[in-house]
Order: sequence, then C-alpha cells, then structure tokens
Amino acid sequence: MKRILVTGGAGFIGSHLCKRLLDEGNDVICLDNFFTGCKDNIRKLLSNDHFELVRHDITKEYYAEVDQIYNLACPASPPHYQYNPIKTIKTSVLGMINMLGLAKRCKSVILQASTSEVYGDPAIHPQVESYWGNVNPIGIRSCYDEGKRCAETLMMDYHRQNGVNTRIVRIFNTYGPNMDMNDGRVVSNFIVQALKGEDITIYGDGTQTRSFCYVSDLVEGMIRMMNNSQDFIGPVNLGNPSEFTIGDFAKLVIKMTNSNSKLVYKPLPKDDPCRRRPDISEAKRILNWEPKVSVEEGLAKTIKYFEQKIKEFN
Repeated sequence: MKRILVTGGAGFIGSHLCKRLLDEGNDVICLDNFFTGCKDNIRKLLSNDHFELVRHDITKEYYAEVDQIYNLACPASPPHYQYNPIKTIKTSVLGMINMLGLAKRCKSVILQASTSEVYGDPAIHPQVESYWGNVNPIGIRSCYDEGKRCAETLMMDYHRQNGVNTRIVRIFNTYGPNMDMNDGRVVSNFIVQALKGEDITIYGDGTQTRSFCYVSDLVEGMIRMMNNSQDFIGPVNLGNPSEFTIGDFAKLVIKMTNSNSKLVYKPLPKDDPCRRRPDISEAKRILNWEPKVSVEEGLAKTIKYFEQKIKEFN
C-alpha cells in the first residue's frame, strides 16, 4: 500500500485517477480547492477509509508524508483558465514549486500532468516529445501554455539540481464521465448541445483537428509512467493518435445521439491550434502503452453520462 497525493483530485481526470488508485489498494489524499473541481466527482469515494479529501490551494504550502504525488491541479479548459489567468499561472508555477518541495522533503516520486498545449500551434505533425513548440508567450492562452511549460522546466531543474524523482506526461484531449457540462471543451460542448437539440457550435471552419483519448486509457498511461522502473522521466505523450477534424467529430456526435442539431460556425479563437495529434512511439516502446478504447465506445459511455446529468438538472 502506498500513500499517494493527487492534487486536483476532484477534477475530471483526477477523480478517475483517485478511484483507480483506491481500487489498487492505496491510501489516497485528494487535494482540491474546488475552483473547477466538483465534490460530486468523488462523492462515492468519501466512504472509503483509505480516501481523504482536503480542501487546499497548492499555491500555498502543504505538508504530508507521501510516497507519490500526481500533480493535476490547474484549470484545463480555455474558459476556465482564461477566467482568472493570473490564478492559472500561479497554480502552474507556485503550485509546482510547492509540490516539488514536498517531493524533495519526502523523497517521493512526483508526476506532472503537463499538456499538449506546450506544443502551441505546432509546425510539425504529429507532435513528438523532442519538438520545442510554437507558443505565443503574450496571448490569451499563455497563462496556461506557458505556465505548463514553466512547470516542466521546474520539474527538470529539481531533478537535475536536487535529485528529485520526477515524471512528466503530456496529455492530449481527454474525455469521459465527470466532465463539466459547461467547461467549454469540444466533447462536452458537442454532446450537450446535441442532446438538447441545440445548434452545435464550431469555431473556425471545422477543418482543424484534434485527437480524443478516453479517460481510462489516460489514467492507465499515467500510472504506468509513475511506476515505470526504467530510468525514464519523460516527457512522454499520452493521447489517442486517431485524428478527427472538428467538423467530422461533430457529425459523429450528432449521429451517435440521434440528434437533429445543425452545425453553426463562429470565428476561431486567437491562438487556437490548427492541428493536434500525438506521436506515442515513446509510450509504446517504454511503457508498453497505447489506447484501447475506441472513440465510438468512449463516446457512447460519455453520452450516457451526460444524458443522466441533463435529467438531473431538469
């Protein structure tokens, strides 16, 4: 049994990770300030004696004795991280410093949930870990993109200077149950609009691409990276290499929800990446990991989740 800290543990991905770690017989501390996290996501875990929920903001120091740290704390959707951009970058930078300090003191392994956004609007395709990215350092997305890039820098510097046992994963678009209905991400937006019979909003002309990974596959990759016995600290891409245009993905959602929704087009937000697809060769080779859940299978589960959430609100 390990004692594991999950920051952002009441969020979409964090809640799935907490459940998986508990199912494997670990003690789990879930740390969340509930800026975007939701207690409903982890409500069923509260009765587990090995689960502890702590309301805390990682921009402030936190002390505990832990074996592993998964750092997922940060708003991840553009509307959320742009709502308070200074808070966003503080979470990535000050929060990372605090968590690395904890890992240094406890001699624990720490995994940073980084993002494909470190590649910005990429000039190479698909994206490989050796690519340095094409990021606007002063744009409206910079609070998130540059915050995550700086967090990776801190991880590497603590590893080189202080010998901290670090791991970096770069997460590509992930979806599944426990997503916020109003988080502004492609999957949740399209499914909710389709289920309500509303027009589906596409920003841009719909030719920009994304790759969608189901949350259980992502969690598996994160755990494999954390427990990787080889001298491999990353960064490593975790995502589904199946690439969809946004327009085709919207049509797939309409088909799977049996919706009569129509597509409407609005201007593309500034600095929105035009293409996104991970090269997962490193994950396959070193972690023996690749996604198992097809987009259609994952969408069916996610649609069922949102159908239930909409019923609850009505």
